Amino acid sequence: REISGVNEVFLLALQPDFLLYAFSAVGAALYLIFKVAPKYGKTHIFVNIGICSLFGSLSVISCKALGMAIKMTFEGNNQFKYPVTYFCVLVVACCVVIQINYLNKALDLFNSAIVSPIYYVMFTVLVIIASTIMFKEEQTTTQVTTQFCGFVTIVTGTFILHMTKDMDLTGALVGFNAKGSGPVARFKGKDEELPILSPKENKETL
Repeated sequence: REISGVNEVFLLALQPDFLLYAFSAVGAALYLIFKVAPKYGKTHIFVNIGICSLFGSLSVISCKALGMAIKMTFEGNNQFKYPVTYFCVLVVACCVVIQINYLNKALDLFNSAIVSPIYYVMFTVLVIIASTIMFKEEQTTTQVTTQFCGFVTIVTGTFILHMTKDMDLTGALVGFNAKGSGPVARFKGKDEELPILSPKENKETL
């Protein structure tokens, strides 16, 4: 939808349903920070990632309003004369600091190959929910289905990339590697090399 200014975004944020989401997100994040994280933050990956995602969904909305204010200001419609713009700056700054803090904690405690895809999925889902509640954009069934399929595709690709990033495939499909032993699949950090048999070698083994 077309937004005329930062004040209109603020009015959308004051809608009862979005206020309910915002207070629920902040309340859930604070509960995780003060009650759950001290006990389970080091053993449960979803604690720190959940805090990042909840605050991240609010930071995206504020970033959109702030970006719009900067754009309109450069176009000649000064948005920095409104207190709402500075409130958006404050929200973005607080949310980003909290996100970076708890994302670093999650990366220190758990493998990045697990943290990154989980954070991506949780963050994206919560941002979609927050944006849908706030802007209430009407979409057709085809648009919803297309976006859902695209989201599933991106999530699947993200998981596959992170699960296979430690795998190093060497050698050509046809020919020999540097050692003259044929194509091999080698895992980083391991000395063991697993041979990939060519079609001719497969026939001989059979």
